[in-house]
Amino acid sequence: MESGRIKVDYLSRLEGEAALDVTIQNGQITDLQLNVFEPPRFFQSFLVGRKYYELPEITARICGICPVSYQMTALSAIERAFAVQVSEQTRKLRKLYALSQFIQSHALHIYMLAAPDFLGYESVISMASAYPEEVKRALRLKRLGNDLTALIGGREVHPVTPQIGGFSDLPSGKSLQAIAKRLTAAMEEAMDTARLIGQLAVPALAWDLTYVALSDPQEYAVNGGRLVSNKGLNIDPADYRDYLQERHISHANALHSAMENGSSFLVGPLARVNLNFAQLSSRAKEAAALTGVSFPSNNPFHSVAARAVELVHSIEEALQIIEELDEPRRENGGYIVRAGCGAAITEAPRGILSHSYCFNEQGVVLAADIVAPTSRNVHNIEEGLRLFIPQHLELPEEDLRLKCEMFIRNYDPCFSCSVHFLKLKVHSKC
Repeated sequence: MESGRIKVDYLSRLEGEAALDVTIQNGQITDLQLNVFEPPRFFQSFLVGRKYYELPEITARICGICPVSYQMTALSAIERAFAVQVSEQTRKLRKLYALSQFIQSHALHIYMLAAPDFLGYESVISMASAYPEEVKRALRLKRLGNDLTALIGGREVHPVTPQIGGFSDLPSGKSLQAIAKRLTAAMEEAMDTARLIGQLAVPALAWDLTYVALSDPQEYAVNGGRLVSNKGLNIDPADYRDYLQERHISHANALHSAMENGSSFLVGPLARVNLNFAQLSSRAKEAAALTGVSFPSNNPFHSVAARAVELVHSIEEALQIIEELDEPRRENGGYIVRAGCGAAITEAPRGILSHSYCFNEQGVVLAADIVAPTSRNVHNIEEGLRLFIPQHLELPEEDLRLKCEMFIRNYDPCFSCSVHFLKLKVHSKC
């Protein structure tokens, strides 16, 4: 490979700003930096001094794609601090609420962010002429997820009804049954998504991955369970700070997360499916077979297959929850504001999302800690690139750049909540 620099001034299908700088000498990577240069957003700082009831509204603004996850995690942390026990109806509605976000986010990533890479198109727009039905399917699935979010949360972006102990408004049984019909109709489209994944040429890459996710033997964990890994981690989510460490990296504003021994780890759909395959719905297990992937898998490119599996599972479990809810009833929930600390983790579409808060006796925030899924994955992305790039050094620089972008996009990273660009520089020294 000749010396030179590869630069992409604007790359869609990546949320946020980042640069990749790789130096290669005698066929070996001597330096690799994934430079996340998004400026600090200071959410943790300006939550301090706010009242507890403001947190779900404010933190939902961190992300326009995952506001449900931020709300649910904030509420769970507050409820832990105030010793609030939610009802079974609220627990089910929150699970349904979270699944709505999985549906829309996975449909978005599979078809509009990942599929163009696997099928050889620069964007979903250019892909649409050759795959019009697939693009229409993606739009229908995403609309379904958004409409389910709006039904429970009041609106599809930055919803308003979730509150401590429950919801300020409830969907009617009639409206739930109406969307259940749409979910039923969408099941075959979700299965078709798994079939499509099974036809893709997915790059081979495997290493001794550590993957971390919530897990519960009774259900596919999203809003509860213990935090586990395939390497022996099994803790209460509130103790995450004692086991998952963060450190500043000179070349990136994003912190690098690591296990206690300093190793990177993977979070997100592949980690969840790997660890919780037994808890998947029956149709989701059928979808897994259609993808052609044998789980657990140590190939991070199989994340797209895991998303397809979770898409099917989310629809099937949503239908089950709606049947169990029947006609939601307004409940008289109450709680006592008190001094204390609470921490919680939920599964956002991209992986574990951690919130921790401490309050005084008036419920004013004294300290806040929020760790997003991509913050957990950045270190793992770098480590994966160190393995992936040497396998493709024979490619022309442009093709190698595209391979690197494909690898990074595969994680569905959210470096910030807007799409900007990725820059890649490759310096080759023979």
